[in-house]
Amino acid sequence: MMTPTRISRTTLAFMASASMGAMLMSGGAVANDDVKERIGTHVNHPITGGDYQQTRYSEMDQINRDNVHRLVPAWTFSTGVLRGHEGEPLVVDGIMYVHTPFPNNVYAIDLDTREIVWAYEPSQDSNVIGVMCCDTVYRGLAYGSGKIFLQQADTTLVALDAKSGEEQWSVKNGDPAIGETNTNAPLVAGDKVVTGISGGEFGVRGFAIAYNIEDGSLAWKAYSTGPDDEMLVDPDTTTAMGEPIGANTGLDSWEGDEWTRGGGTTWGWFSYDPDLNLLYYGTGNPGTWNPEQRPGDNKWSMTIMARDLDTGEAKWFYQKTPWDQWDYDGVNENILADIEIDGEMRHVMVNFDRNGFAYTLDRETGELLVAEKYDDTVNWATHVDMETGRPQVVDEYAPGVQGADVNVQGICPAALGYKDQQPASFSKQTGLFYVPTNHICMDYEPYEVSYVAGQPYVGATLSMFPTPDSFGGMGKFIAWDAAKGEVVWEQEEAFAVWAGALTTAGGLAFHGTLEGHFKARDVDTGEELWSFRTPSGIIGNAFTYEHDDKQYVGVLSGIGGWAGIGMAAGLEGDSEGLGAVGAFRGLYDHTRLGGTLTVFALPDFE
Repeated sequence: MMTPTRISRTTLAFMASASMGAMLMSGGAVANDDVKERIGTHVNHPITGGDYQQTRYSEMDQINRDNVHRLVPAWTFSTGVLRGHEGEPLVVDGIMYVHTPFPNNVYAIDLDTREIVWAYEPSQDSNVIGVMCCDTVYRGLAYGSGKIFLQQADTTLVALDAKSGEEQWSVKNGDPAIGETNTNAPLVAGDKVVTGISGGEFGVRGFAIAYNIEDGSLAWKAYSTGPDDEMLVDPDTTTAMGEPIGANTGLDSWEGDEWTRGGGTTWGWFSYDPDLNLLYYGTGNPGTWNPEQRPGDNKWSMTIMARDLDTGEAKWFYQKTPWDQWDYDGVNENILADIEIDGEMRHVMVNFDRNGFAYTLDRETGELLVAEKYDDTVNWATHVDMETGRPQVVDEYAPGVQGADVNVQGICPAALGYKDQQPASFSKQTGLFYVPTNHICMDYEPYEVSYVAGQPYVGATLSMFPTPDSFGGMGKFIAWDAAKGEVVWEQEEAFAVWAGALTTAGGLAFHGTLEGHFKARDVDTGEELWSFRTPSGIIGNAFTYEHDDKQYVGVLSGIGGWAGIGMAAGLEGDSEGLGAVGAFRGLYDHTRLGGTLTVFALPDFE
């Protein structure tokens, strides 16, 4: 059992706090209620995304469009780790919990003293780094029932006592020897903690898995491909586009046994609707990037899944990219919102997929309501058929149609999508979605590849470049109307906007840039109102909290991730990093490695 490092002075002060002791007592309360209670207060940021709906919206307005120009750094914290820093810290009644990429250290920081209360530094086999696809990132912690949940890269899920950092239990949900790793943030809901698995580029068979939070015992496990019973589907009651999916779809849509290495990994974000008791998440690419080796729809990769939290049973699926030929992983966040469509209030889910289409679905039934391009330069498909839900593919830009060993040129978007995992925000103030996007295209040449456990199972060579005949940059920050399927405004950026957004009742949208700028924009116009240069490129997510009646806004900087893999891993060839190194070579002129948390506030003086 790993023993946390303690800083005695602050630990004593921390443990002497009666309010913290009462708040963190585990016991009778169900974790769902524990988390929900804290979501409703400004002093807390107890869940990645800010709420179960993953809106990344705050009602705080102390910092607003009239005074944001006065924002200054309040304090900083160096993580001591050089790889890419994704996600955001948690804040639970006066304590901030900061995570790092591999080796996945956790630091508990007292917000009164800004001292380290405890540090948990796990010991992991460094060989796991070699089977992590796109940098050693980690997207965040989870809190519930007095515990902090850490999902390590080596697939170990650890429950730590939030007050002391002592390990309560741990379980392994994968095997790095066959390419299984973890980068996702877990989710606590009800009496369960839910997590996923990474490794689609290594032929991993994806799944979501839930554990009971009190003791780490297995609650359920649902695969993305394969037999119905292993996928936790009922062929008669699980639906897609309003119809029962039928028997054996996770087998019959694959050639031979390709489903056993069929990807559909679950390294993205989890959302939850407490009223429906439904868990939502997306599944990734279908194994090898050479589509000739896996003809068929490859169900249920590239799919939004809605499952009963208690049992894991699937209620409905929506497959966004059947027979994926471009590596458009379908794992991006599903934001739950209530919006008016055609004069009727609808309880919806909104998803900005890597494939360049934004989807609005009824989150109870899976009915497809809107599917439109959020970047009009998407060329691999003309549109989505609203009757079938299928994208209408353009053969000229389809590597599976053109065949192996053919370099298909000018596909838009590139494999990293017009948006990757960097999460968008829904403003309850404006009813719009604020989306950090990429603006990058690619050439794609598939080739035959053999499966060897624990070795890359890719089978394609890529090169990436800014979208041709456009403004020359590689990113945009946009406002999106999910009812109409329209861009309201967009602001161009030199590089992909690889950092998660935050909106507030102060009329602001925050996001970072790969060069390291942390920006505040007017939600109505997109005008840049304030910017601060952080120590490294930003791929982390903006967050906000209140302490001693003062609002703070923070972000993790630390270049890396797929976009920054060249710098993070020391790669030099243009086609290395699955094609990203050449596209982002210009970052060397703007930033360097290094993880730092920077927290901002308004100064106490006028």
